[in-house]
Amino acid sequence: MTPTPTDDPTGFSGLALRTELLDALAALGYEEPTPIQREAIPPLLEGYDLLGQAATGTGKTAAFALPILQRLPQGNRGPEPTALVLAPTRELAIQVSEAVHRYGRVLGARVLPIYGGQPIGRQIRALERGVDVVVATPGRALDHMSRGTISLGSLQMVVLDEADEMLDMGFAEDIEAILQETPEDRQTVLFSATLPRRINTIAQRHLTDPVRTQVKEETTAPGEAPLVRQSAYMVPRAHKPAALGRVLDVEAPKAAIVFCRTREEVDVLTETMNGRGYRAEALHGGMSQEQRDRVMGRLRSGTAELLIATDVAARGLDVEQLTHVVNYNVPSASDTYVHRIGRIGRAGREGVAITLVEPREHRMLKTIARATKSRIPIEKVPTIADMQSRRLELTRAALHESLLEDEGSLEHVRVVVETLADEFDVMDVALAAVKLAHEAGGPAADEEEIPEITVRPEREQRGRREAPGRSGGRGRPSSGGMTRLFVGAGRSARIRPQDLVGAIAGESALRGRDIGAIEIADRFSLVEVPESAADEVIAALKGSTIKGKKAVVRRDAR
Repeated sequence: MTPTPTDDPTGFSGLALRTELLDALAALGYEEPTPIQREAIPPLLEGYDLLGQAATGTGKTAAFALPILQRLPQGNRGPEPTALVLAPTRELAIQVSEAVHRYGRVLGARVLPIYGGQPIGRQIRALERGVDVVVATPGRALDHMSRGTISLGSLQMVVLDEADEMLDMGFAEDIEAILQETPEDRQTVLFSATLPRRINTIAQRHLTDPVRTQVKEETTAPGEAPLVRQSAYMVPRAHKPAALGRVLDVEAPKAAIVFCRTREEVDVLTETMNGRGYRAEALHGGMSQEQRDRVMGRLRSGTAELLIATDVAARGLDVEQLTHVVNYNVPSASDTYVHRIGRIGRAGREGVAITLVEPREHRMLKTIARATKSRIPIEKVPTIADMQSRRLELTRAALHESLLEDEGSLEHVRVVVETLADEFDVMDVALAAVKLAHEAGGPAADEEEIPEITVRPEREQRGRREAPGRSGGRGRPSSGGMTRLFVGAGRSARIRPQDLVGAIAGESALRGRDIGAIEIADRFSLVEVPESAADEVIAALKGSTIKGKKAVVRRDAR
């Protein structure tokens, strides 16, 4: 089907959204649709089914959330949900739910995430009070269906978000079972980062003459890439401000621009970085031209060293002093990435491009690296020890500079040293002076260690998993940074590796790629998970089922 095109492809106002949603988007600081939003929203508003190829970070949540909210009636609404969004992990279900709530708050939208690891009684009570949109992991959705605590008879739209990830985690049968209980005349939306044969099979079975849309990637011609050192840091969302501060402390840019998605994010991050001691300025579409001119003047004069901006506000800016570009989030498309880093590395000078990547955005970063034919290595976020060493080096450099100055500038403090030298060794006096100078710089702005996230290549990750029929020995030690869990169910219970991956990823914050080797014996299984997440996984699985049965889960004793 070919949907009706919009008259204005540049702004949300051209997408025929209701006024309340446009006001909500403006308040949140969204200035223009991303490519996937521009392509997906019009056909969804017209009622077409849609098959979209879009990775995390492209704005696909709003692409389906806004059409869901568009059709919510005014006034009192019934207790049964009109939209169901299926997501592969608890983390994604929460994020989608929060996004739908933000967009639909002005409409009084009732949004409920349901996932494992949360008391089911609380979810049941919320369903009884009435909801408009349910965002669920497949396993917990089936649990509510079997209990009769959720009704799908009034659904108008079903969304399969990150469908390829759900299939990789073994949720294919669950998805089929859920879709069979939904109305035949529902609107069905499927988003997937890749479109393997299995995804197309689901689309052919459950989507009716769908509109197909894809975020197209552009490549950079040979020789056109700027002289830029590119790197990325894998960081949990909650630790991104601290990670940005540490990376900038180490890089010490002369002038840097940090790209954010929304005005709200720009304002919050600007305040945070100023609190850390940076001279940061905000730049977004909500500012007047006079304000923009003042900000740029401070950056060009060196009064400000950090510009935090949205893409729209930064268009047309050409700042010669820029040495660093930071993507606070993975860009939604490779051409955006190329355009951003093109602001540095000019005239033979090397620039630095840094990207902060949430674990679930890793696939999008790899897509950008392939499309731009770039190498974007994943670096380790500086630790507290790294930052202490860095500050100590700065102290040494400051003392060295002071010693190189005119000797007369130190004469007024000579009496202090001579007096102390009568009582203490001169080396001890120097050590104490350096210690005081170092501590005068202040403690680290964030004394909490940032969790390290290790990303293994996907091919290696798949290779580490054992086949269902292989029992493996229990004496083999766990991999570095991983711990092994004992699960009291095995081949006799028809447990497969994908069942264990789906249960863990569906009930905890881990993703499928975080899970290591899986060994399945007749009556038990052994699963490697990151040591830092072991207790969370054990707690989550104790309150859930695997293949419909409870199973003992604990750390492996051997």
